[in-house]
Amino acid sequence: MSSPALADFPALLRGAGLRVTTQRVHVLDALRRLPHSSADTVFAGIRDSLPGIAAGTVHGILNDLTDAGVVRRVSLPDVGSALYELQGDDNHHHLQCVQCGRVEDVPCAIGAAPCLHPSHDHGMRILEAAVTYRALCPECERNGNG
Repeated sequence: MSSPALADFPALLRGAGLRVTTQRVHVLDALRRLPHSSADTVFAGIRDSLPGIAAGTVHGILNDLTDAGVVRRVSLPDVGSALYELQGDDNHHHLQCVQCGRVEDVPCAIGAAPCLHPSHDHGMRILEAAVTYRALCPECERNGNG
C-alpha cells in the first residue's frame, strides 16, 4: 500500500471534510511511519514531538479519522486493541505472525472489494471481506518460537 507524503496530509484532511490541525497531521505521519499501530503506539510515537498531547486526544483523533475514511481500523485475533493504518484505495488483507504479532499487508487474492463472497448472504449487501492469514514470521521460525 502506498502512503501519502507528509505534505499531502492537509489536502487529505480537507478532502475528507476535516479541519487541518497539527495533532491530526502528526497522527497521520505516525501511521505512515508505523503502520498497523495501536492508539497507544501512535501516542508514544508523537508525544515527544507534541508535548502536552494526551492519549485520549489521540484516541479521539483516530476515531474521527476512521469515521471520515482517512484511517482504517484493523481488528486482528490475539491483539488486545484495534490497530490502525492509513486508508488506501487498495483492497488488501493482513498476514499476522502468531508468535511476535508482526503484521504485514498482502494484496487481495481475487480482484476488487469485496474479494470474497459467502455461500449465502442472507439477503445482505456485502460491504467488505476481511481476511487475516495467521503465520509464523521467518525470525520467529529461526528462533524456534513455533
